[in-house]
Amino acid sequence: MSLLKFASMTCIALTLGACQSVFQPSAQKPLAFTNDASEQVKSGCTGQDCPLVNIDTLHFADAPNLDALIENRLLKMTVNSPDDKLAPSLNAYREQFLRTADSRNSTYLQAKVREEHDGLLIVELSSYLDTGGAHGMPGRGFINYSRKEQREVTLQDMLLPGQEQAFWGAAKVAHNNWLINSHYSSDPEYVKNWPFQKTPHVALLKDNVVLKYDVYSIAPYSEGHVELKIPYSRLNGILKPEWFPAKG
Repeated sequence: MSLLKFASMTCIALTLGACQSVFQPSAQKPLAFTNDASEQVKSGCTGQDCPLVNIDTLHFADAPNLDALIENRLLKMTVNSPDDKLAPSLNAYREQFLRTADSRNSTYLQAKVREEHDGLLIVELSSYLDTGGAHGMPGRGFINYSRKEQREVTLQDMLLPGQEQAFWGAAKVAHNNWLINSHYSSDPEYVKNWPFQKTPHVALLKDNVVLKYDVYSIAPYSEGHVELKIPYSRLNGILKPEWFPAKG
């Protein structure tokens, strides 16, 4: 049987979007990138309490718009109050922070590839800002980057029209499962004080859709960044067919 005939027969059993998901990504090599990591302390400062900035980011030679997107998202994670202004670049932020920071203040910013599959590159963003409080504030985020369209895929791009409420309904089921597995469902005070919420941090991973939560959103600081997982099987009729991972 010819490859063309085989592909045609396969597509009959699939939606157009799912067929595209099967045949396009397998022909793509992983998107090449380099790491750019640095740590710098305040000039003239010595000792263990010197302010520092640690940045660990990525550069994609074949996707320069992704570089700019990552930098912008990392910079947004440095905003600690309504009065903070966004620095024009990571280098400018580093210089500004070290110039004004007090002892023991620090910033950690990181971008890493979490997964790559089906023409999607999932970048996970992390931050940790310590400005002298009882503890620093960590942050997380995702970029779902479509290699074909060379842009970020938002939640609105992922969902079929009119299905946002259904998506968050599936997320609430995932939250209930997390409560049960964490043994919090039997604690009425916990359930009352930490109810389900929506999150902007959504990732289209290969095995499931992951929702990541900021600290203090649906759980105490000690729980860190809670991850809820929604199986793709629960998103039939909710997620656009082209965003379902290929199966073989």
